[in-house]
Amino acid sequence: MELIWWVVAIAGFLGLAICIAAGLLRPVKTQQRRMRLLANVERLTQLPEYRRAARLRTLSAVAAIVALTVAFGAAVVAAARPVGLPSTARQSDGLAPEDIMLCMGGAPTDQAVRSTLRYFAERVTGFTTQRIGLTTVDRRIVPLTRDYQYAAAQFNEFAAERAGDDTRWAPAVSYVNYAAGVEDVLALCLTGFPAFDQGAAQRRSIIYVGPGSRREPGETRPVLFTADAVRGLAEAGDVQINVLSSGPDGAALDGLVRETGGRSFSANSTTAADLSEIRENPPPQTTAVDRAVTSTETPDVPLALALLALAALVIWPVVVRR
Repeated sequence: MELIWWVVAIAGFLGLAICIAAGLLRPVKTQQRRMRLLANVERLTQLPEYRRAARLRTLSAVAAIVALTVAFGAAVVAAARPVGLPSTARQSDGLAPEDIMLCMGGAPTDQAVRSTLRYFAERVTGFTTQRIGLTTVDRRIVPLTRDYQYAAAQFNEFAAERAGDDTRWAPAVSYVNYAAGVEDVLALCLTGFPAFDQGAAQRRSIIYVGPGSRREPGETRPVLFTADAVRGLAEAGDVQINVLSSGPDGAALDGLVRETGGRSFSANSTTAADLSEIRENPPPQTTAVDRAVTSTETPDVPLALALLALAALVIWPVVVRR
């Protein structure tokens, strides 16, 4: 088992240790009061009924302490986002973890880009095990995340009419010895996946929306990545590339799409239908070394343990009375 947020676990158990130490080391103030005198106290404490009641009281206290400690510890482990524990998540294409990178080669004012952002803003809140990100020609706007509300808010913000000149999208930058091409944009999107140069348990896909070529006719300045280099990155990371092209020069992109098992469409008024078809054709199950794809986070066991401990704490007094 591994924990994604070790800090939460450390802070939780450190707080528990401090509480236990404070309870043990704090001096107990005994109340000075006059006790009622009883006759034959020693004989009373030897009675079987008294001993039984004393044992039951001690056992109840120990059971309560153990149940509370187990519930607290399990809750802390669950909050620390454990990975690698058994999970009840079924291994199916619908539930298998998936990383989706929206790769925008056009501006938010482009109709296809705007439609894509609105499409995923409406549907991302229904995701379960997927992570989604947003990359433009030179910016990682939304790194891969499962914070679906945040992603939807970002998509809606950039899809708004006023976002056309937003410098956060793609500031105008020119270079003396370099002119960006579509391949450079795809390479930037590919590097948005963790360990992008090797396979992973998550299925990976890119949805590129933009022109088929970003270079002006007669441009002689070099690019950073060629089509072959992008193809190598996609094959190494086991990434499916899908394209909604808004320009005629998309032959190189069509080749990448075919070789990675994606879908290619010309951007038009049916962008939503094209995106739905892309989503209905997800990447196949990963061919990584660990083929048994499990949930990225597996809090099932600690949560079940915490609930069991709390249930025992509630039921115990009923059992004792009987």
